[in-house]
Amino acid sequence: MSTQLTGHNTFGRTVTDPAQFGRVAVVMGGSSAEREVSLDSGRNVLEALRSSGVDAHVIDGIPALLDAVRAGHFARVFNILHGGGGENGELQGALQSLGVPFTGSGVLGSALSLDKIRAKQVWTALGLPTPRFKALPRGADVHAAAREIGFPLIVKPAWEGSSVGITRVFSESELDAAVELALRYPGDLLMETLIEGDASEGGEFTVGILGREVLPTIKIVPKGEYYDYNAKYVAEDTQYIVPGLSGEAESEMRALALAAFDALACSGWGRVDVMRDRHGRNWLLEVNTAPGMTSHSLVPKAATIAGLDFAAVCWRVLESSFHPDVRTNGGQA
Repeated sequence: MSTQLTGHNTFGRTVTDPAQFGRVAVVMGGSSAEREVSLDSGRNVLEALRSSGVDAHVIDGIPALLDAVRAGHFARVFNILHGGGGENGELQGALQSLGVPFTGSGVLGSALSLDKIRAKQVWTALGLPTPRFKALPRGADVHAAAREIGFPLIVKPAWEGSSVGITRVFSESELDAAVELALRYPGDLLMETLIEGDASEGGEFTVGILGREVLPTIKIVPKGEYYDYNAKYVAEDTQYIVPGLSGEAESEMRALALAAFDALACSGWGRVDVMRDRHGRNWLLEVNTAPGMTSHSLVPKAATIAGLDFAAVCWRVLESSFHPDVRTNGGQA
């Protein structure tokens, strides 16, 4: 599986003239719990596209975007909304119905990926490895579920990203506080086995996907106990090792990431999060269909090792709006 993605100029592009994109809406912000991260990502994307000659413009949130699209102001959409309606298929369905091309996954891939419970059910049905889990509707007996899963475990909202509302739980005495935090966010809860690695073999990894190219793995080594919101977006002492593995282990994790991405009907680009345990076994956690594009974000870090600078990554993502699939009128603008 190649790690070489060609060029940050015109070589290797399927679109060579920025005018071919037309007027582009970069939709960011919105009203989800990840609004601030989305705004940061969106500003970076906007600057990168404009530096490449793309006629790109800011739109904050879905209502403003749909008003502008209906008025005929934009030819296509670069979606950098995180969570909420931007990653759950709602925006994708609206744009599909209006015949407006957009970046990233379509309705099905977006909806399955944001719902961590449904994603894990699909992977389990296909025999792909994911930690043991329980779906917890509001009002469920969380203590009974925890006894079934066993400690240590993770409690998280099923529909949020960016480590929002997640707690690592090592004993029953910590469970109620973890559930209380997760219940602050919409939707059901997810409880899953906590996979723990070690400094040499295991740990937390992520794998970026750009088109059909799988980027080098990244091993994430936070200064604190785990990779929480602060370690992702604030702290400057988190280590990122790229590639995170070597040889057969690298190839296996990248192949698993692509299989997980395909299983959820994802397309365009994304990021697959994986835990590797002390025995070298890989466990799928989730797929992000609109990954962060901040100064701390992981897809750009991996792409740099593969030969693409930030502006080239944004261009490649925007190119995905041309790809024929079931999302728009043949996918062609």
